[in-house]
Amino acid sequence: MRRSARAAEQPLPKEAKDAFGILACELGETVVGVYLFGSALTGGLRPNSDVDMLAVINQPPEEPVRRRLVRSLMRVSGSADDGSPRPLEVTLLCREALVPWQYPPRSELVYGEWLRDAFEQGRIPPATADPDLAIVLTSARQASLALHGPELAELVAPIPEADLRRAIIDSLPGLIEGLPGDERNVLLTLGRMWMTLETGEIAPKDVAAAWALERLPLEHQGTMALVRRGYLEGGGEGWTQRKPQVEGLSRFLQRAIEHCGDAADRSCG
Repeated sequence: MRRSARAAEQPLPKEAKDAFGILACELGETVVGVYLFGSALTGGLRPNSDVDMLAVINQPPEEPVRRRLVRSLMRVSGSADDGSPRPLEVTLLCREALVPWQYPPRSELVYGEWLRDAFEQGRIPPATADPDLAIVLTSARQASLALHGPELAELVAPIPEADLRRAIIDSLPGLIEGLPGDERNVLLTLGRMWMTLETGEIAPKDVAAAWALERLPLEHQGTMALVRRGYLEGGGEGWTQRKPQVEGLSRFLQRAIEHCGDAADRSCG
C-alpha cells in the first residue's frame, strides 16, 4: 500500500506518516482507503490538537491484528504538551458497515490517547456501533486528504442530516460524563455541536467557540473565551478552581443542544 501522489506532494504530520506505515504493514491488501482529516486540514494543528485519521477496510481485522495495531500506534502517539509526539486518533471502519448506510455506524477499532490506560492493561474495546461516527464521517467528508485510495466521498454517501442531528444528541450523555479531567475539549465539542445543530456546519473548534461566544449570556462568555484561548495557545487553565463556571457553561450548552434536538423540524434560531 503506497501513499497517493497527491498526499506525497503535501507535508504531513510525522504522526500521520507513522500511522500510515503501521496501517499499511498490518492491514495490507484489505485497505480500501486511508484519510487524514480534522485540524491538520481545517485551520491548522494547535498545541494540543490530535492528528485525526480514518482507515476504510474491506474485511474486519482479526483480534491479533487489532492488538498489534494498538501496540504499534501507542509507540508513535503521545500527548504533545510534553514535547512528545502529538496524540493520534485513528478510526478503523469496514466498508460493508458503511454501504448501505445504517445508523448508528460501526467502528472496528478506535485508537485514542484517552484509551491508553485501558490499552496498557490489555483491554481493547470490541467493534461497536458508535453514534459519534456519524459526526466524524460528516467532518471527514467535508475536508479530508486521501493518503491511499479514492476520495472519501466516493466511498461514503453524505450522512443524512437527521442522522447527524440524532448522533449529536445520542453522543451528548457520554460527552458530559467525560467533563471532569477533559474540560477544555468537552466544552469546545459542546460549542461545536451547538453550532452544527444551528447551522448545519461542522467548523474547527476555535471557529465554533467564537460563534458560541457571540450567543452566550455574559456570565458564560469569560469561560468560553478562556477555553478558546487555551485551544489556540496551549497551556493549563486551572479548571479545578473554575469548577462552578465550567459546570455552568456545560449545563447551558447542554440545554441549547437539547433544545435544537427537540426542534429538529423547525429553525433553532
